[in-house]
Amino acid sequence: MEAWVADEDSGVYGCVGAAAPVEELLERLCSVDAECRIEAAREIRWLTKTSSKNRRQLAGAVGQLVSMLQSESQEGAQAAILALLNLAVKDERNKVQIVQAGALYSLCDFMKSSDSILQEYATTSLLTLSASSMNKTTICAAGAIPLLIMVLTDGTPQAKIDAAAALFNLSTVKENLNSILSSHPIPAIISLLKTIKKSSKTAEKCCALLEFLLSFDEFSTATALTSVEGGVLTVVEVLEEGSVVSKEHAVSTLLTMCKSDRKRYREVILNEGVIPGLLELTVQGTPTAQAKARELLQLLRESPYPRRELQADTLENIVYNIVSRIDGDDKMGVAMAKKMLAEMVQVSMEQSLRHLQQRAFVYTPADLPLGSCNSQVSLK
Repeated sequence: MEAWVADEDSGVYGCVGAAAPVEELLERLCSVDAECRIEAAREIRWLTKTSSKNRRQLAGAVGQLVSMLQSESQEGAQAAILALLNLAVKDERNKVQIVQAGALYSLCDFMKSSDSILQEYATTSLLTLSASSMNKTTICAAGAIPLLIMVLTDGTPQAKIDAAAALFNLSTVKENLNSILSSHPIPAIISLLKTIKKSSKTAEKCCALLEFLLSFDEFSTATALTSVEGGVLTVVEVLEEGSVVSKEHAVSTLLTMCKSDRKRYREVILNEGVIPGLLELTVQGTPTAQAKARELLQLLRESPYPRRELQADTLENIVYNIVSRIDGDDKMGVAMAKKMLAEMVQVSMEQSLRHLQQRAFVYTPADLPLGSCNSQVSLK
């Protein structure tokens, strides 16, 4: 049956657009024979796998498929959920119709299932349904958010990825942020970030979710983030290794933390070796990321302690020269600054070995090592 993929124009089953095949499928879905219903659901699943035309023409199956979620055996429920999933893909009307038909309650039940496959299907379905702006508040009201965080914590690898993406979709509605934050998502988000590629789309969504939560409640989110082992370090790693989008979210997260309570979070951020990544971002990031990186560098540098006079060739003065040139209109100066910065960041990263033995920084109020006694910068 895997080979029975619907053709976008004609379909495989003798032109599914014709009235008779559609009616026949709907009749079979209502059959008293359970096996007949299951086979009809599977047929709909494959007919709608790639065909937007078939998704529109088979929208009438939604109500009966939702009923199958509620009353069928596990085999029938799986067939129905996969058919609904394909009906919802790239079809806004079907997404809304599925929710209005009452599918959320069954999907939430399946997310609690000990059957990891059924839980995974339900999570993927919620992800698809949450892509519709009309569904986001309803999904939250159905109690899906704590279940998504449960899956994000203990689900299969794929279920965790889908749960994170669904939470990101739901977080774009401000009214949902309180429900997300009150369900304590930060440990699960950081745990997932630690295990995936920092340049992945999933990492982008996780970092965006952190930024949204910080913007909504700085104190609670920052406290939760710093309470998780390696929480701030993970964000710093995204700052260094992430995609362009992830880096922008990561620097926004760190900047918001530092601005919310500089005294509390300045050293926490510094101690995870953020400086090389920030310096690199001032050149290679988006305009927004560059501006935020420079602002964060300034916050990390400023201190109530008086600064001692520095020689012209100290690293701090070099950084100041670089930043001033980047801000200027001198194209040759900017090019030179980029070259100097790239070399300095490379040396600093090699010397610091931040993520290996030397993550513990020892410093005085006047001087802070970048990771080596031979490469120091006064950030006070």
